[in-house]
Formats: sequence, C-alpha cells, structure tokens
Amino acid sequence: MNTHTPYYRSWFFNIRADILSGIVVALALIPEAIGFSAIAGVDPKVGLFASFAIACTAAFTGGRPGMISAATAATAVVMVSLVKEHGLDYLFAATLLMGILQIIAGFLKLGRVMRFVSRSVITGFVNALAILIFMAQLPELIGVPTATYYMIAGGLAIIYLFPRITKVIPSPLVAIAVLTGVSLYFGMNVRTVGDLGELPSSLPFFSLPHVPLTFETLKIIFPYSVTLAAVGLLESLMTAQIVDDMTDTTSSKSQECIGQGAGNIAASLIGGMGGCAMIGQSVINVTSGGRGRLSTFVAGAFLLFLILVLDDIVRVIPMAALVAVMIMVSIGTFSWSSILDLRSNPWQSSVVMLATVVTVVGTHDLAKGVLAGVLLSGIFFAGKVAKLFHVRSTLSEDGTVRSYHVDGQIFFASAETFIAAFDFADDVKRVVIDVTEAHLWDITSVGALDKIVFKFRANGIEVEVVGLNEASAHMLDRFAAHPKQETSDLAAAH
Repeated sequence: MNTHTPYYRSWFFNIRADILSGIVVALALIPEAIGFSAIAGVDPKVGLFASFAIACTAAFTGGRPGMISAATAATAVVMVSLVKEHGLDYLFAATLLMGILQIIAGFLKLGRVMRFVSRSVITGFVNALAILIFMAQLPELIGVPTATYYMIAGGLAIIYLFPRITKVIPSPLVAIAVLTGVSLYFGMNVRTVGDLGELPSSLPFFSLPHVPLTFETLKIIFPYSVTLAAVGLLESLMTAQIVDDMTDTTSSKSQECIGQGAGNIAASLIGGMGGCAMIGQSVINVTSGGRGRLSTFVAGAFLLFLILVLDDIVRVIPMAALVAVMIMVSIGTFSWSSILDLRSNPWQSSVVMLATVVTVVGTHDLAKGVLAGVLLSGIFFAGKVAKLFHVRSTLSEDGTVRSYHVDGQIFFASAETFIAAFDFADDVKRVVIDVTEAHLWDITSVGALDKIVFKFRANGIEVEVVGLNEASAHMLDRFAAHPKQETSDLAAAH
C-alpha cells in the first residue's frame, strides 16, 4: 500500500495471504529472537517478548505496511556491555529512551535522510545482509548429523517447487510442517528449536524499569540509547526502502521512525530488549504474500501464541526446516544482477557497493557499512560536480581589461581549480570576474574568491566581481573579507 491508501485498507485488503505469511514469519522469528537474546547476554524471553511487542505495535503505528520489526542482532550487539556492567533494568531503561528518541526523530522528519542514500549503498546493504543471513546459518551446517543436510535439501526443494502446484499456502510454511512431521515420524536425531533455550511459560506483564530516576542513570543509558536509536532507524529505513522496491509501493519514512519508537517503548515496558526492522523476516513476509499491516500483527501475535500455547509443538520443529527458510531468504535477498552490473556500472558505483558489503560483513555492523557507503558516495559525487566546473578568459581590444567567465559550482572540491584558473601576473589594469553562470556554495568558495581578489590587488590590478546571484551575494555579505565595493553587482543581486 502507498502513503495515500486509507489506513483501514492497509489492514484488510489481503487478509488470507497476510495471515498465512504472518504465521511463517512467526515461526522464523523464534530461533532469531532466542539467538539475539544470547548475543545480548539476556534470557530468551527478553528477545521473544520484544519481538512480540515491537511487531504488534509497529503494525499499528509504523509507516511501512508488511515490514517485520522485532529484536535484531544489530541492536543486540550494542547492548552487551550495558547488560554486563549495569544489569537488565538499565537495558529496559535504555530501550525506553531509545524509543522516545526515535519518536522525536520521526516528528523532526529525519526519515527524509533516506534521499541521500544512493542506490549503490542500498544494493551493497542488501547483498551484505544476504551474506550475513547465510553466515548465521553456518553453526547449523557444521558438525551436524548427515540427516540434517538431507532435510535442508528437502526443505529447499519444497520451498522452490511447491509454488508450481499451488500458491494458496506459502511454501516455507509447508516445508516447516513437512520436515517437522518427517522428523517426528522417523525419530530423527537432529537439532530442534527446543535445543536453543527454554521458552517462556507465562504472559509478559507491564513494568517500568527499576532504575533510579537520576541524572547519573541518564548519563549511563543515554549513549547506549542514542546508538540504539540511530542503528535501529538506519536499518529500519533501509529495510523499508527495500520493501518499497519489492512491492512497488511507497511508505512514510518519518512515520516509520515513530512506529519503531513506539514499538521499542512497548518492548521496554514488558521486559523486552530493543529492536528494529528485519530484512530477512520482511523478505519472508513479502515472498509469502504478506503486504498489509495484518501480516506484521499476526507475526507478533502468533509468535506469542506459539511460545505460550503451542510450545510443545514449537520445541520439536527441526532447525533444518528453519535453516532452509533462511537460506531461501539469503538467496532471494542477494542482488545477483549486481555482480553482472559491476562491468557496466560506473566504477565509482561499483566501489561504493563493494565497500558497503565488505564493511558490513567485516564488522557485522550495518551502520558502519552504510555510513562508509554514504561517505564514499558523497566524495565521488563532489568529485563529479567539481569536474563540471571551468573558467575561460577574454582580453579587451586595448589589452587593459581581462574578463574571466566562470561556469559551474564553486565549493570546497572546486575551490582549488577556481583559484588556479587566474593569471595573477597578467599585465592588465583591470580584471572582471563574471559569475553569472556560477554559484558560490560554502565558505570555502568565499575564501577562494577573497584570495583571488587580494592577489590581484597585491599586484596593483583592479578587480570587479559581476553576475552574483542572490544566494551567492548573501554568502559574500556574511563571510567575505575583501571590500564589498569590489563586487559591483552585489547590491543589484539583492
């Protein structure tokens, strides 16, 4: 659904598919939530309750229907030292503040920053996540009984072949059901969900974090909360953009910030850890037919139903079935065409994409990878714009006046070229710098113009700057050091 679709329609336009896809996602969330709890050093119920709360809350308040949010590894790694040094209640307090900061970010419309993330960065982000999702399955592929490999192969066969028979039931759900039945019928000795950890046996309950309401507490949790909020929003906004592309729809990124914040506040109040959008589960949801808010809500609600009511069934689900689903997600998430595009795309775009992948995979930190990609994109873009800049000169018939015609953008990347274009030893009485076709963007460009004027004056040459547009004239008004009367068009520009 897009941002112009009525809210109620984003719930009920795809009921059957949303319910079935939500069930598949709920099953895939269990091992993920337990695993992320282990990363953060907390009890499995902290991740499971968080996944329930974040998914259900984001279904109501988020800006991207069909996207799955829950406890994630990206936020779990940030929490490790906080839990170790200060305890679980400080984690809940940090998660609460994290949610508040994300809601503030939403009201400040910070979701708009996605417009500055290039397609190359998004492609690198997607490919890196696909690699990380596959790498996360390796513990279930190494040193396991031979039967595990047969079950994974069988699960993948069902996932890819069953849609040829019917698409009424999501093939990942069929794969999980069939492999669980086969495992129980033949009494196969394979790892199951029950081997990951103890599932909670009671409903979560409302409770405020038990921490002192002091400035000292704020000093402890604030750095963690800021990091969690930033990492969570970054991954969520990137995932929302990917789901937008997969479904050919649009969504409100600023509303998604608010939705993520509300979800994290809800998680903190029932004893859950912080989380954000999950690309893997979102891909499962979309590929299984999930499109609306109902799919996200069902994923969270059915997760709670599974661990509290159907826990005996959940415990015997073979990990091989869930590994097969996640391998399918990894294969489906990776942009295979991007490998072929490395030859045809501009080399700068390829470098940005590869740098994003290498940084994310190398550090297991999505934020660092995206920031590296955005930084490189900015550097390459500045270089491209700087190359479009040029200066030409003409000499008057009497040889006393040299006119320089500047064309392009004058800013920090082109300032050096700007200065080098002038001949300060020229034997003329007067120089006219025509910037009608140029624009001064920053104080570096103003400083460059200052330097040019002062150098000519030092050689006894009169200087006149003409053609300033209003914005450039305003920059000179505020920051230029050379006398304003030498920019004759300044008043006219105003």
